[in-house]
Amino acid sequence: MSAPPLPPYDHRPRPYAGPSRQEVLALRRRHLSPAMVLYYQEPLMIVEGSMQYLYDETGRRYLDCIGGIVTISAGHCHPYVLAKTREQLETLWHTSPIYLHPAVATYAQMLAQRMPGELSVCYFVNSGSEANDLALLMARLYTGNFDVVALRNGYHGGSASTMGLTAHSTWKYNYPHSFGVHHAIAPYPYRGPWGPDDPQAGAKYAADVAELIRFATPGRVAAFFAETIQGVGGAVECPPGYLAEVYRIVRQAGGVCIADEVQTGFGRTGDHYWGFATQGVIPDIVTMAKGIGNGLPLAAVVTTPAIAASLKERIHFNTFGGNPISCAAGKAVLEVIDQEKLQNNCFEVGGYFRAGLRGLQERHQIIGEVRGRGLMLGVELVKDRQTKEPAAQECLRVFERAKDLGLLLGKGGFSGNVLRIKPPMCLTRADVDFALVVLNEALAGL
Repeated sequence: MSAPPLPPYDHRPRPYAGPSRQEVLALRRRHLSPAMVLYYQEPLMIVEGSMQYLYDETGRRYLDCIGGIVTISAGHCHPYVLAKTREQLETLWHTSPIYLHPAVATYAQMLAQRMPGELSVCYFVNSGSEANDLALLMARLYTGNFDVVALRNGYHGGSASTMGLTAHSTWKYNYPHSFGVHHAIAPYPYRGPWGPDDPQAGAKYAADVAELIRFATPGRVAAFFAETIQGVGGAVECPPGYLAEVYRIVRQAGGVCIADEVQTGFGRTGDHYWGFATQGVIPDIVTMAKGIGNGLPLAAVVTTPAIAASLKERIHFNTFGGNPISCAAGKAVLEVIDQEKLQNNCFEVGGYFRAGLRGLQERHQIIGEVRGRGLMLGVELVKDRQTKEPAAQECLRVFERAKDLGLLLGKGGFSGNVLRIKPPMCLTRADVDFALVVLNEALAGL
């Protein structure tokens, strides 16, 4: 089958006149770290983007259904975000937090207004790893406790401390880490001991956190870390009631509850602005990155005034945190999400996408589960629906074939057998129809 036509789109990419793909690949192999992975057997060179589409050096258009690893929220080169960023770029590139700047202060106010409860104090940094590292520091300082509970199958970053929070051996070097971090059973109904049909699954998975605190810690903890939907782990959503019960257990043990919203925040789940709200809880600390800046280096920790005050014991400083350009972009992203009703788009188009994927599940036995919310979806491929043996090589073939047909996806799960679908939040129904045709063809080709 030849590639199906992409939906019509009024954008003409600029002619590319730079070094060839092979030249860039050779330079990368010579001068960039070999630890930096490339997607695809024949790596793509992407040179331009517009909203939900990307273009290679030949001018070929692709539908981007991974959004720069869940980082593009408003859309590639969104004109409003671009204009506001350019305006700041032409005025002042950088000041450090030692000076007042209106972009930083007004952006912090806008972000705080979107938070529930007493979550009202922002600290800006540059990446999700930095945000989680800072949240961990705050929790330990505020509570006076050291031990932390995180979840197996979770991902919180690749720095020395956040590698300890992460619970995927594929992301953990043979290096001292995880001091005081304990990992509870992942609330993963498809693969865990309590399945999606068990109405008490949330409480049963939460009970493991209580047992972990009881047996592996002094009985007192600093924090509990969790993504509402595990991203790298394969779009795994907590069962109902899980976080409410865990938060109760952790607070009873003296800890604070930290929601990692790096991938689930800003309306991506559709029915709520923040992922944690899908579980009916309010955390003590929220970390966010990726879509917060629509691709610019921006991240934040938002917490209560009392917890924020814990950092006043010493000087704490981040040179580029709260950079005026990043904050101008972040402010514009919030405005676009509201003005263009992107949260509602995630709900409606995401629901349409999920229904279409479940239609594919009926036709293709290799699909073990379709899961997720809004435009944060996962398709887990298995060799056999009874044994649930991961279909990792088959997933790779679908991933490659989809690219050949013009669809860019992500890949995750511990075994690399989950297709990750997290596109820019401006995705349309016509885009979904295209993606479903491509996936059907790629799955049939197995």
